Amino acid sequence: MRGNTNRGITRRMRAALSAAVAACAVTAVLPAAALAEPTAMAGVAGGRDTGVERISVAADGTQGDDKSAGASITPDGRHIVFSSSAKNLTPDETTGGDKVFVRDQQTSLTKRIGYLTTLQPPAISGNGEYAAYPVQWMNNVRIRQYEVGSGRTASADCSAYSCDQPSLNADGLHIALAILIRRPPSSQRIEVQDWNTGGTKQTVATLGHTEPSRPSISGDGRYVAYQDGKTQDVFVWDRTSGTTTGPIEGPSKGATLVQLSDDGGKVVYLSGSDTYVHDLASGTARLVPNVRGVAIDPTGRYLLYTPNDTTGPSLTLRDLQTDTDEIVSDQPASAGTDAVSADGRAVVFQSTADDIVPGDTNGKSDVFVRHFS
Repeated sequence: MRGNTNRGITRRMRAALSAAVAACAVTAVLPAAALAEPTAMAGVAGGRDTGVERISVAADGTQGDDKSAGASITPDGRHIVFSSSAKNLTPDETTGGDKVFVRDQQTSLTKRIGYLTTLQPPAISGNGEYAAYPVQWMNNVRIRQYEVGSGRTASADCSAYSCDQPSLNADGLHIALAILIRRPPSSQRIEVQDWNTGGTKQTVATLGHTEPSRPSISGDGRYVAYQDGKTQDVFVWDRTSGTTTGPIEGPSKGATLVQLSDDGGKVVYLSGSDTYVHDLASGTARLVPNVRGVAIDPTGRYLLYTPNDTTGPSLTLRDLQTDTDEIVSDQPASAGTDAVSADGRAVVFQSTADDIVPGDTNGKSDVFVRHFS
């Protein structure tokens, strides 16, 4: 882990200098040469090493001609997956409608990988090799997996039901998802599927309702956190031992899952008006009061949150080790899970604000990444 106490002081200074700049971040760690000699890019305040960058753009920096949102970043910050209805992000794109794109931050190339037919955001594996996104199939929804390098696709095994809420592990070999059975009595089955071994499946839990279960899988594919939306409890399942830890809940006796850290050690959940970061090894929870947690970095050290006080910044990154904050965006903005790269180096988010980077004239929601050195 690269963070330290001095870094927290440096971050506070940088936040004060850049409070007027809103940013999006990708969880990419760029090659050493690129870090040593950052180059100016279209839509970037500062260089590659620090500042804010709009990434819902074409290879030449041309802004998207329609809305973009729903972004996730890989732990190394190199790849970002997002949805967009823009028609000009790739040279061969001529159609409208919501589509899924993968942005390679090292090459500045954006690739369309499929069409999005529901409002669920796409997911990406930790190594950037696989993306997963929902598609409509008759009266149900399927989860499509796309291999970025080859263009090969596969679908999760949902039988005659709908798949929902995909979460990919680090190498893309395992996906956690919910199988929704809407026929009375409604229920759902949370599963881990191994798509590279013919769809081998393990049942995590069965719930007697179809409220969101928010499955979140660890990087090694061993742990899956999920919630029982009816009882407002959070659980963590260990696929190696077959045992379940929980319920994990706050003082208000109600919990909503945010995310399991990539290392499987921390569970972020909401309870009342507060956020808690639960350490599975010690069984203790860290209180972050009066904020709504949004995402946690893969190491479990950096928490992205939205303050409940609407007069402050819309997105802030908290170093849980040094108790220091950095502003990600002081303009209206939002983000989802898997929005923070390892060690808090980058944060990806979306905003309709037109003054985050110069030349933002499309009047649409764009995807940004804020880089921290």
